[in-house]
Amino acid sequence: MKTEKIILGIDPGTMLMGYGLVLQKGNELSMICMGVIKLNKLDNQALKLKKIFERVLELVDEYHPDELAIEAPFFGKNVQSMLKLGRAQGVAMAAALFRDIPIFEYSPRKIKQSITGNGAASKEQVAAMVQKLCNFTEQPDYLDATDAMAAAVCHSFQNRLNIVNENEAKLPKIPKGKKPVSGWAEFLAKNPDKRV
Repeated sequence: MKTEKIILGIDPGTMLMGYGLVLQKGNELSMICMGVIKLNKLDNQALKLKKIFERVLELVDEYHPDELAIEAPFFGKNVQSMLKLGRAQGVAMAAALFRDIPIFEYSPRKIKQSITGNGAASKEQVAAMVQKLCNFTEQPDYLDATDAMAAAVCHSFQNRLNIVNENEAKLPKIPKGKKPVSGWAEFLAKNPDKRV
């Protein structure tokens, strides 16, 4: 199992798209970089999508992330905004897929819950916890960047939970009333029919 990995986190947006790269070494997390892709000066939706694709591809080619963690669009009342946000997310995912990077999607509530313990936490609370977890001091100009970092950190936590659960699933279940054996010699002594 790989003990070191780079996770690219994306917070999709149509005016600003946050990104953050996290290095996971065992249980330690550190920030590689974070920032935003500014899209507000582009008035054409197609040009925004093109810029998202190109910039995410640049990040993938520069930092070689092992996985992409992306925030899923939340359901709002404005259908037109949802459509635009979904397109932005899809294009970011396509850029990662273009380089065969596995994608993992998390709801905003799941990310906040994972980072702060509160699914309704504010962006500022998420930013403060991400700063502590990844041990950096600089505050970004936009909270979209720390939201992207939060997606990456959430994915790291989920990975560790899945590894623990997989390992637990592989452990043999000891029937009630039986004590576990301390080694092969004791096992073979208690189970003579298991000898080869």
